Amino acid sequence: MMSSVKVECVVKESALIGEGPLWEESEQTLLFVDISGQKIHRWSPSTNQIQSLETGDTVGFVVPRRSGGYVAGVGRSIVAVNWSTQMVTSLVQVDEDKKNNRLNDGKVDPIGRLLAGTMGKEGRPAEVQRQQGSLFSVISNLSVTKNLSQVDISNGLDWSLDQKTFFYIDSLSLTVDAFDYDSTSGHIGNRRVVYRMEEGEGLPDGMTVDADGRLWVACYDGGRVINIDPVTGVRLQTVSLPVMKTTSCCFGGPDYSDLYVTSASLGLDQSGRRQQPLAGGTFKVTGLGVKGRPSNSFSG
Repeated sequence: MMSSVKVECVVKESALIGEGPLWEESEQTLLFVDISGQKIHRWSPSTNQIQSLETGDTVGFVVPRRSGGYVAGVGRSIVAVNWSTQMVTSLVQVDEDKKNNRLNDGKVDPIGRLLAGTMGKEGRPAEVQRQQGSLFSVISNLSVTKNLSQVDISNGLDWSLDQKTFFYIDSLSLTVDAFDYDSTSGHIGNRRVVYRMEEGEGLPDGMTVDADGRLWVACYDGGRVINIDPVTGVRLQTVSLPVMKTTSCCFGGPDYSDLYVTSASLGLDQSGRRQQPLAGGTFKVTGLGVKGRPSNSFSG
């Protein structure tokens, strides 16, 4: 790791499973969720204040909505979130035949289509009934398309700069994959492996793409974020964090040069908590010398 890189814990409030960080440019705030804590958080770096909304069920992701407010994945429902009234309204359900599933990671593509995946509910962290999950896309009229089935843990997702490649993580496969992507139709195909996790790197979890088109992947049980060139499949850099259960990452800040990283505390015993007092915190990494891109808003 370059000597200029600095890692600091900016949100010390411990999440059970902090996830899905997203920089909201209009508010200059960081959105993220606590899946098992059943909360959406909004943190302001300028005031260091955190606002929270209780979702009443597990919440896998939250994204801005073009018509105002947010859209989130709560339980098996895609919901509308009105932050000012603290109201959560169900829009559409997925996996209606799999009552033990829940939504996990979700993200919006450059034209406003939401992609979101499911997984079986965990007995213990990262222990799930295999191949119960799917990957769905949702368009503005709330029609739902199933893109993939037999997924273990649907996780990180993002797009190449030219929008022609969709990057995707099914965590238990221990790979970061790529698909050809048709942004007009939302069709994905030609799946291939971009990167295979190495011994000690943990499980690939949440992911973001920087302004140079490179991938940044949070490594659950690996205590790091790795930077990958998706063209060559080479790991370019490793950023170590003081917690093992790193879950996801995004770029933010006024010029998108800060990398925010979420983490989890669920599953740590007393010894683990003593060794990792910042587990469940949210971290800011500076000095990487790269920038991210603004996030997209759901068109529905």
